Amino acid sequence: MREKIIAGNIYHILNRGVDKRKIFLDDEDRLRFIHDLFEFNDIESINNLTYYFRRTQYKDIECPYIVKTKEKRQRKLLVHILAFCLMPNHYHLLIKPLSNDGISKFMKKLNMGYSKYFNEKYQRNGTLFEGRYKSVVIKHDSHFIHIPYYIHLNPLDLSMPNWRKKEAGNYKKAIKFLENYRWSSFQDYIGKKNFPSLTQRELLLNSFEGSTNYKKETMKWLEERNIEEIKDVILERIIE
Repeated sequence: MREKIIAGNIYHILNRGVDKRKIFLDDEDRLRFIHDLFEFNDIESINNLTYYFRRTQYKDIECPYIVKTKEKRQRKLLVHILAFCLMPNHYHLLIKPLSNDGISKFMKKLNMGYSKYFNEKYQRNGTLFEGRYKSVVIKHDSHFIHIPYYIHLNPLDLSMPNWRKKEAGNYKKAIKFLENYRWSSFQDYIGKKNFPSLTQRELLLNSFEGSTNYKKETMKWLEERNIEEIKDVILERIIE
């Protein structure tokens, strides 16, 4: 039975492609999903939303800015997106709902909207995601101070697959890889503007004493990590 969502709590959310299939096949897909994270985080219905990414060229995503297609009221958020990370066949979110039904409304719009885009682009039918999203509440401070690092370190699976076993090797190289991985909120957390309007970072940055310290603490956590300490909140079991 799914735990009741309560406004103000923080939740780690994960969803994966059906049969572990890839849900992001190119940068256009990843950019579309990030656009959807922003666009659908609004109490307005999907048809009334009017935000998009403007790019300098069609294939150039070096300068993505979320802009309005017309003048309208300010968004009324369903959730605060504290952190995110996109991987080839799944995604992680760290979210604080602003109402008890905030997460359910947001996730329904997000998964339906992206699935519709993906199926139309690749001329496929059927379910894209493996059932409903998985979620777990972050109840303890000991979990809260670890889970952002874990989410932001996930891309190391692509370059240093043994990092979870404390076999990352060159830690500076690992952090450099993360600094250049655009599809998470890590760059924005270390002060490198990437998708700054997407996330609400004040809570975590205040807790981790700013961008410079967050980068240092991420490297420290990578060196000293013990995944077992947070196994109850990382949802690792469903992506193995």
